[in-house]
Amino acid sequence: MTSITVSVADAFELCESITRTQARNFYYGIRLLRPDKRAALCVVYALARRIDDIGDGDLPRADKLAALAQLRAAMADLDRPGADPVLIAVAEVDRRLPLPLGAVEELIDGVEMDVLGRHYADFDELVGYCRCVAGAVGRLCLAVFGSPRADPRAPEYADALGVALQQVNILRDIREDLGNGRVYLPQQDLDRFGVQLELDERGVLVDAHGRLTALIRYSAQRAHQWYAHGMELIPLLDRRSAACCTAMSGIYLRLLDRIAEQPSLVFDRRLSLSGWQKAEVAMRALVGASASGSAPGSAWGASG
Repeated sequence: MTSITVSVADAFELCESITRTQARNFYYGIRLLRPDKRAALCVVYALARRIDDIGDGDLPRADKLAALAQLRAAMADLDRPGADPVLIAVAEVDRRLPLPLGAVEELIDGVEMDVLGRHYADFDELVGYCRCVAGAVGRLCLAVFGSPRADPRAPEYADALGVALQQVNILRDIREDLGNGRVYLPQQDLDRFGVQLELDERGVLVDAHGRLTALIRYSAQRAHQWYAHGMELIPLLDRRSAACCTAMSGIYLRLLDRIAEQPSLVFDRRLSLSGWQKAEVAMRALVGASASGSAPGSAWGASG
């Protein structure tokens, strides 16, 4: 048997490094957490990043599916993480919290949908996908945040917030996804608005008679409704967790507002906020959480 040579401390440090360098939006919120929760959420991000990278990588489809299956098996045997630093860190966080590991299974399911190139007939089917790839992450985050104001609806709110964020990703990335042979907009919506997704010779989305603009505005309005439901989670969290969650979701909400106001912004680019804009959202979230007086609490108790 191979001995484990990676310490838990080194495993956590690696996960934080992955998050700091790759979580271009989420790290603005994650760094608002106190150290124990920040470390745990970095581990969750590093695991989700690994799963997502398999789906978005350059491997042939069969190799991607095999890699996802291998990771699924490793998660089922988390008591023996081997020398994999990310899995060592995940096992430690699960021991302390624990984590809802079924959500990781759902995340892998969702990325498998991406690998298989699944299309979505209607919005209900799309929500099923969004719950796998984003709602599941919301529920993992909730395990880290904890909920001092216990409410059985908290997982539902976390799930809804994840679904809202994924809808923003879909609207922001229509052009990029289409170039990669992926279409996430439900066929029922495309048909309703008479949209045939295509790129012109410059690689810009075609908006015949403003139909795509109308579809994006309609989809953005629907995403706002999911946001409103998901944000009911915030009062249930302690102050810093509320600030983290508000900052992470707030960055995407600002993107959604811009897309709704001017859908053409996504026709020829990948819309993003500047670093100072993200920092402003995070600061407003921290100030807002302080003013609201959210209840104190710890997901880890005395550990961490």
